[in-house]
Amino acid sequence: MNRMRLPKKVRLCEVSTRDGFQAEDKWIATDDKVRLIHLLQEAGISAMEVTSFVHPLAIPQLKDAEEVVERVRDLPGIALRALVPNVRGAARAVSVGIREVKCILSASDAHSLANTNCTVDEALAKIRAIAEFAIKNGIKASGSLSVAFGCPYEGRVPLAQVERLIRAYLELGILEITLADTTGMANPQQVFAYFGELKSLFPAAVFSAHFHNTRGLAQANVLAALQQGITEFDSSVAGLGGCPYAPGASGNIATEDLVYMLSETGIETGIDLEKLLKTSAEMKEVVGHDGGSFLLQAGIPRKHDRPTGQIKRK
Repeated sequence: MNRMRLPKKVRLCEVSTRDGFQAEDKWIATDDKVRLIHLLQEAGISAMEVTSFVHPLAIPQLKDAEEVVERVRDLPGIALRALVPNVRGAARAVSVGIREVKCILSASDAHSLANTNCTVDEALAKIRAIAEFAIKNGIKASGSLSVAFGCPYEGRVPLAQVERLIRAYLELGILEITLADTTGMANPQQVFAYFGELKSLFPAAVFSAHFHNTRGLAQANVLAALQQGITEFDSSVAGLGGCPYAPGASGNIATEDLVYMLSETGIETGIDLEKLLKTSAEMKEVVGHDGGSFLLQAGIPRKHDRPTGQIKRK
């Protein structure tokens, strides 16, 4: 029987407590945030973008970043990273034990101006400072490219622009780079083409993907990326998330939906789907809604007897 060429194992990075929470106006108690992080770790989440060290006035929901990290940094078996907008944010993250900081760069000037009040090239100067800080302090710096496939203000982002910014990241020594479909404008053909070209041009780079399900194509886009050998994806339990500076940006691909799809496809994640789904329900209870999780609504089929996301290939 013919089979698609897919990896045997995938690593998911949970972003609900950063990307998900930043979109919420109602204050989520610090105790609840910490409890949910514990539940995610118990479900088998091995990587998490736990929070963002931004100015409290910019995103009030994350003003407790230091306390949250201090209370979860010793959890076993989980690597924590934090999004940082500048050197000051990186210093705050390091002060409480974060060992990986994530830089964020927009692929278009219009989104960059809306998000950070500076152009793409001006934002690169800030990232250069973060990269230098990371080297000096012996921590890891990774990068993200927002609206990498399409900008809500400028439309489709040319591959040449993405290539230019990937090259800029690599010149700063940032080798792990996430392409983010911030407003769900990507399609599977575009995802397949972009990752194929980028992997060919930049063999030293380690690429991952961050898909929002705004127009229902997130899982199809994951499948396209898998076929290009991408093995790390961001996702958000209960499908929470959204960019406050990108019109129409809705939630990320739900972690439970993604784990279910990968499991059914024979790809290992190391995540206990039943525990994850219970955590998703708890997340919905705390926040007051979900972001469009299919599995949270439909549940796991009774015939489903592989809750760990690990299926042996024949």
